[in-house]
Amino acid sequence: MSTATSTLDPIHVIGGGLAGSEAAWQIAQAGVPVILHEMRPVRGTDAHKTEGLAELVCSNSFRSDDAESNAVGLLHQEMRSLSSLIMAKGDANQVPAGGALAVDRDGFSQAVTAALEAHPLVTIERGEIGGLPPEDWSSVIIATGPLTSPALAEAILSLTGETSLAFFDAIAPIVYRDSINMEIAWYQSRYDKVGPGGTGKDYINCPMTREQYEAFIDALLAGGKTEFKDWEADTPYFDGCLPIEVMAERGRETLRHGPMKPVGLTDPNNPTVKPYAIVQLRQDNALGTLFNMVGFQTKLKYGEQAQVFRMIPGLENAEFARLGGIHRNTYLNSPKLLDPTLRLKAMPRIRFAGQITGCEGYVESAAVGLMAGRFAAAERLGRAPAPLPSTTAMGALVNHITGGHIETIDEGPRSFQPMNVNFGLFPPIDFTPKSEDGKRLRGPAKALAKKKALTDRARSDLAAWLSGSAALAAAAE
Repeated sequence: MSTATSTLDPIHVIGGGLAGSEAAWQIAQAGVPVILHEMRPVRGTDAHKTEGLAELVCSNSFRSDDAESNAVGLLHQEMRSLSSLIMAKGDANQVPAGGALAVDRDGFSQAVTAALEAHPLVTIERGEIGGLPPEDWSSVIIATGPLTSPALAEAILSLTGETSLAFFDAIAPIVYRDSINMEIAWYQSRYDKVGPGGTGKDYINCPMTREQYEAFIDALLAGGKTEFKDWEADTPYFDGCLPIEVMAERGRETLRHGPMKPVGLTDPNNPTVKPYAIVQLRQDNALGTLFNMVGFQTKLKYGEQAQVFRMIPGLENAEFARLGGIHRNTYLNSPKLLDPTLRLKAMPRIRFAGQITGCEGYVESAAVGLMAGRFAAAERLGRAPAPLPSTTAMGALVNHITGGHIETIDEGPRSFQPMNVNFGLFPPIDFTPKSEDGKRLRGPAKALAKKKALTDRARSDLAAWLSGSAALAAAAE
């Protein structure tokens, strides 16, 4: 634990996940003392297994690292430009994952925890905040994520007068590498794509014939599922993390066009015959001893999972380090409740960050935490917080959360839903894409050129914002 040395009053951050850890780091790096409150291990959750900060409870992937044509890759780049702790420790603990950035989950959490414990302006306090923050906490960031403790959730709802929406989030199983039959399975990234720290052979692939796929779907649909309580019955799923059995219920071919799609892969044991479906596993730790089943979030009962998943060729003798699971997530109606700097309109001393705001994904949660930390630090230092341009990935994401959602309704049904960063959140760009010979681009080439134009604009606008922020900080000193 560190001791704050600044004469400024501390900012309190509640929640030591990715968003809270990033917010605390940004505050401390700005020269403002911060107290980070994490309830684990005093009080556990249904999903966490350790007491480490920034523990990854679902996938170990930060998704695409392509900053030229992918919105989340651009978000990675922007966060690196803003000295993100989460990205720095993610880069330092990466494992091969094709075109994605995936991390050794234990090494990553340990590195984030160590950095925050060592910072002289960070104090870490373990214990639950069982209601609204004390009145003498003049600046607070609540970054408790989708697993907010019931007492704090109730306090937040009583303050806002809202009934928060909720959705179910499912966790994929993790398999021991040495239990996978490599006489059937093989290493290959889709289209042999090489990503950060990768080789183009970063996934283990398990092929299925049509008969095997049909039998698997039958077993998946027939397997026993987690039963929900009465109050959970109408809770929808977030489409970005659907359990595989829910996808299968939408149509027997759904999985073949989703996580089990066979495109871009060739079975070296039978190169002339295209598999009907393929299950991919991605390295989950730096040692390469654990692999998670990509896209296989599930609500199957534990007793069913091993039996059903061992029907997959190559996994017939699979041993599981962790079985899948499911938990209920909650988030605020942020466009109605939060201002552009993530402050609660009903109580401006409180800000929110991370998944509880309605962003979705590890990197998005950390990005919102980064901005909340910077906003709070600027305010504490007597400066006006400067929102990022909406043309940047971070600015577009915060804009969506705090008011960019055009269907926000003040009364009646709510339409705000969790959102990953994507180019649909960016302001339109006016350009006519042409090839080197002056002809108009069409189809995929046009789409790629548009993404490149959006990322180029974002980088330019971020550079200008950083320059302006630096000038304001210098003038204030």
